[in-house]
Amino acid sequence: MFETILHHPNLVVIDGMKTDTDISAGRYCTGDVLVETQIQNNVLAVYLTADTTKVRNVRLRWNFQTILHGRVLGDAWERTYADMEWMSINPFRSLPWYVFVQNGEETAGYGVMVRPGAICSWFLDPEGITLYLDVRNGGEGVALNGRRLAAARVISRIYSGTDPFTAAQDFCRNMCADPILPSEPVYGFNNWYYAYGHISSHIVLNETKYMAKLTEGLSNRPYVVIDDGWQRKRYTADGAFDEEYNGGPWIPNMHFRDMQKLAEQMTQQGVIPGIWVRLLLDNSDSIPVEWRLGNGALDPSIPEVLMMVRDIVDRIGQWGYRLLKHDFSTFDITGLWGWQMTDQMTGDGWHFADRSKTTAEIIIDFYRTILEAAKPHNMLVLGCNTIGHLGAGLMHMNRIGDDTSGLEWERTLKCGVNTLAFRISQHRAFYDVDADCIGITEHIDWVFNRQWGKLLSQSGTSLFVSVRPDSLPEDQEKELIQMLDINSRTREIAIPLDWQDTTLPQTWLIDGTTEQFHWMNACDSRPSTGT
Repeated sequence: MFETILHHPNLVVIDGMKTDTDISAGRYCTGDVLVETQIQNNVLAVYLTADTTKVRNVRLRWNFQTILHGRVLGDAWERTYADMEWMSINPFRSLPWYVFVQNGEETAGYGVMVRPGAICSWFLDPEGITLYLDVRNGGEGVALNGRRLAAARVISRIYSGTDPFTAAQDFCRNMCADPILPSEPVYGFNNWYYAYGHISSHIVLNETKYMAKLTEGLSNRPYVVIDDGWQRKRYTADGAFDEEYNGGPWIPNMHFRDMQKLAEQMTQQGVIPGIWVRLLLDNSDSIPVEWRLGNGALDPSIPEVLMMVRDIVDRIGQWGYRLLKHDFSTFDITGLWGWQMTDQMTGDGWHFADRSKTTAEIIIDFYRTILEAAKPHNMLVLGCNTIGHLGAGLMHMNRIGDDTSGLEWERTLKCGVNTLAFRISQHRAFYDVDADCIGITEHIDWVFNRQWGKLLSQSGTSLFVSVRPDSLPEDQEKELIQMLDINSRTREIAIPLDWQDTTLPQTWLIDGTTEQFHWMNACDSRPSTGT
């Protein structure tokens, strides 16, 4: 039998120091630092107050009455990196944001509500569970100066008589009370995985014409997203493509020039314009050095930086783009990719300009700024390399895994199929999930991409295709048209049936029918049923 933790913890440790404890009152203190826990509407709220002490972390421990048995699934710090799976209990493994435990009869969920004031992770062992609250400002303690921080709101649910996927869906819905969701399925075109930045307005208009042809007659119109490659400094002074720098300033290069006219032309063709940006990287000399973090990225704790972000998003909206894909911000803020993060999201020894807020609060303010600037233009916000648990309710869509590929099928399996299987439970609970594109090139046999396209198109999540216009044989183009048609209408969520047995689920329940996929079989050349 699993146990709830919606009661005051048995132990609280602040920066490694045990506290003076009044468990019955939910008060735990050491020096001038106080942790309070309060039960509110089936949620355990955790508050932190400190006068002069700069607090780094808080650990809350709940002891179980019986020994815990079962398989364990946690979430990821930001995107996934082929690292999602049901695992054995490991007391030393950090489990970000939430954790599920399943023993064949019951499923238990332990998590925090979205947009907490701390970076949250769980440590699970047979005798209990520990919640780790990283309340640092960057890599140093936060200076609350007497402020009461709403660090986290803990929820706990125990499900009997239902399968673990249904339990995971319900638990995700319970963690987010206010998602913002697109009114219709979002699908379309993204040029990254065939062009890899080598684009122009002429190329984009060809892509637009092609996508309009593929989706002719569909009432729900597709998005065509201009990915990395439109910005001025993607090219050096001598006109060469810069393979290293993909930041701002966010003004068009010589291959684009008039972004507003381009958006108008795309709209006239019957598609919805979208665009990619990296808002926290701009090496322009005009930006004061004081606005930068130690790694050179812009510091989102500075009001002038947030105003700069707001102006960029507003300008893109005025140009006529209706989907904003903002990228790289977690790396730019923390200096790490998700696969490099272990028990903490960022390293020690640095801080933001504003030391009075936690890293979580600063990131949430950044996401909120983007959304507020996008709203007047009815622009959808798609986060990439974002922290889903902090962005839920502040972004319409989230790219939930690392990049798929137009070059390597194995990468699509790792970062596409794996992430879709283990994070599709977040779909329309936190936001619409985007498991990334089908990269259709000569480097990947259509027999493989056909299966990925079939799953994506019928998954209920977004399908974006990346393909050179008019490059497909007629039979493959017909199949792609069918995929886009299905995805433009599909809301039913596909369910991975064998996700507890493999990191690469092959058996899926799609619209009431069990479908079998053959991800690794290069000899499988059967038609588009995916069976």
